[in-house]
Amino acid sequence: MAWMGKGGARRRERIEALERPEYGWIWKPLLALLVIYLVVTLALGIWWSRTPAPHSVEQVPMERRGDAGGEPAARGAVTVATLASIVETLYDKPGGYLRNDRLPPGLWLDNMPSWERGVLDQARDLARALPSMHPHEVELLEEVVRGLAGDGLDWYRPATESHLVSAVAALDSQLTALGGMQAEGFVPGAGLRRWLADVGVRLDELSLRLASGAGGHQMLRELAIDSEALPEGTPWYRVDNVFFEARGTGWALVQMLEGVQRDQADVLESAGVTERWERLRAELAMTQRRLWSPVVMSGSGFGPFANHTLVMALHVSRARDLVEEITTVLAESAALEAGGDGVTQAPASEPEVVEVTRDAQAAPEAAVQQEAEQSEANQEEANQEEAGQEETGQEETGQEEAGQEEAGQDEAGQEEPAPQASE
Repeated sequence: MAWMGKGGARRRERIEALERPEYGWIWKPLLALLVIYLVVTLALGIWWSRTPAPHSVEQVPMERRGDAGGEPAARGAVTVATLASIVETLYDKPGGYLRNDRLPPGLWLDNMPSWERGVLDQARDLARALPSMHPHEVELLEEVVRGLAGDGLDWYRPATESHLVSAVAALDSQLTALGGMQAEGFVPGAGLRRWLADVGVRLDELSLRLASGAGGHQMLRELAIDSEALPEGTPWYRVDNVFFEARGTGWALVQMLEGVQRDQADVLESAGVTERWERLRAELAMTQRRLWSPVVMSGSGFGPFANHTLVMALHVSRARDLVEEITTVLAESAALEAGGDGVTQAPASEPEVVEVTRDAQAAPEAAVQQEAEQSEANQEEANQEEAGQEETGQEETGQEEAGQEEAGQDEAGQEEPAPQASE
């Protein structure tokens, strides 16, 4: 039993060594803090990964203009205010801008940083088109382009957040310059085709990346995508990144399209693309439907699991086709206006339009009635003269026919032989 006593003594020595004053209980609170930190970061990660709600395009210009929100603004104010709100959301949402984070939970999050990339790409495309939309004042707009440039991954001074803040400040300054009826607004229709061309390129690239991650090129025939033109297949662990990048693209484009439509409604209506514009917005709004699954799944065919990537690719490819149609129609409309075919001239025989004044409208009704009675009297006299001429003609015709009948009877009497007396 001695060996059992020695084993118990060694165990007691190890326990005493752990509980000596030089060690204390430091390792236990450290372990507890580590567990609390992991739980907190997990909760923050779930909260920060929630997609922000879209802004109200009607309210954004009034809110950003402050006291001057109730006054009318020049063309382009809604577009500038919408872009400023979208860029501000990138660093003002819960968690801030996450793409350049170097610590948890932003370090291990990938869905929201991918969403931010999609939003930032669309903001850059619209910012590059703004100087051509408003060529009169390009200093502030070029500052916006510089603020949104870069890869968006800078985390040290100057960080990406500081660039975004400077871009929003320049947009707010431009919005203030567009206030009031005396301000010179955007040129009607200028820069629309350039912006839509960039949007079409982005959507086409996204549709290809989404389709390549759907697995199997046989399923892509419904999307009218050439399987040979597809990029390399997206790894399964990055499929959700492309999916959320597409959601960020749709989130930004839905608001941008509405803002541009409010500023360029007359241009879109004259070109006949208003209906297509609404369909494009509706198609992109379908990309924002709620994802009920905790993960992005890429099922196959009619299997038990859905294919979220393929559905997203379908909506993106339809939106790309609509963008191409709108761009083509706008180009044709601009060509017609440049050639002068769209201007309709009145015929030479058409009388000139005389502007009616209030005094002319207040003329006495008696004069109008007198003119009407005079015209009716003239018409009756003309009708009577025509009736008299017809009666005279008929009488002369009757007399001529009677004379001809009498002449015929005389001739017949002369030709008939006289009767002879009988012997």
